Amino acid sequence: MTSRFFAVIALAVAAASSLSGCVSLAVGAVASGAIAVAEERTLGEQVDDLTIKLEISEALFSYSERLFQDVSIDVTEGRVLLTGKVPSPDDRVDAVRIAWQAESVQEIINELQVTDTGGIESYLTDVRISNELRADLLFDSEINSINFNVETVGGIVYLTGIAQDQAELERVVDHARTISGVKEVISHVRVKAA
Repeated sequence: MTSRFFAVIALAVAAASSLSGCVSLAVGAVASGAIAVAEERTLGEQVDDLTIKLEISEALFSYSERLFQDVSIDVTEGRVLLTGKVPSPDDRVDAVRIAWQAESVQEIINELQVTDTGGIESYLTDVRISNELRADLLFDSEINSINFNVETVGGIVYLTGIAQDQAELERVVDHARTISGVKEVISHVRVKAA
């Protein structure tokens, strides 16, 4: 995979240098290509997951702008994680029902919390926790951070993605547990088959 990664980078840089007027576009393409190659999922799987996410987002927005704002969506290998805070059990049910309507959904993981509490302080704490964990994963040389998604709601950290092995997953969970303000860590990470 490393040689493929460098081949994509070299090709993108060569293309970028020949199109000096489109440098910023080319740089973005290089970054996207590098990320796509480095990730555990194939490019086709990444496109499928993005398509599912966009389809669910559009359906939620069409149904209710408030529900669209309250629900976060992560998709890995057709597995959809719904997180966030919704005001009623009916909203929770509606979000799941809408998510199941998207084509190619394999599984819905419903981690929506029914609560009207939170506010800006809770939100900012959740953002800080997620960002701190993402940084910890990025700078840990034993973790391929690009394969993990992090969402935090009410101090609960939700993890999705693909771990290379159980040891990598345990490192990720350990990083999450050491962050101030984390109440619980819930992993929906799949461990890659050997």
